[in-house]
Amino acid sequence: MSHCARLVVHEKGVPADIEFFDPNDPPEDLRELNPYGNSPTFVERDLVLYDARIIMEYLDERFPHPALHQMDPVSRANARMRIKIIDSEWYPLLEEVLLHGDKKAAKAKKQLKESLMAAAPAFEATPFFCSEEYSLIDCAMAPFLWRLPSIGIDIASLGKGITAYANRLFSRKAFQESLSNQEKEMMPAQSK
Repeated sequence: MSHCARLVVHEKGVPADIEFFDPNDPPEDLRELNPYGNSPTFVERDLVLYDARIIMEYLDERFPHPALHQMDPVSRANARMRIKIIDSEWYPLLEEVLLHGDKKAAKAKKQLKESLMAAAPAFEATPFFCSEEYSLIDCAMAPFLWRLPSIGIDIASLGKGITAYANRLFSRKAFQESLSNQEKEMMPAQSK
């Protein structure tokens, strides 16, 4: 999830010091700021945020240009629901593949692939996910899609619409700038 927040930082052009740490051994000063010791943790003066989605929305409101959320309340609410679905349906399956044994991982990978293919019309209908404009939804999707090849899911196998969408996201300058060295290694052909 920290990649999503870093992506928003780069999309907005926010000057920021981004520090990486071993998640198994968070620095003591981080633990003082964030009781969970997790990533991402955002600090601005007296404000400390440690939830990627809250950080993303805060950055979009604090730095309004370019806007990554639609202006009207109904569109914003719909975007939040789409992000919630991505977070509650697709990211857990990705995590299951990354963390569990072969049988459980194979089942999760199959389920993830089928779910993405079922959503193909949403990827094909508009240039960005359910939108004509790049948004926070895409900031949530790009890191997710980037990780698929590392778990053995070829994006091209998901259909032309998803492939074209992923390539649009991955080719954005902000996306390329948001990649950590470890993330660049996940899909070396794409990062060049």
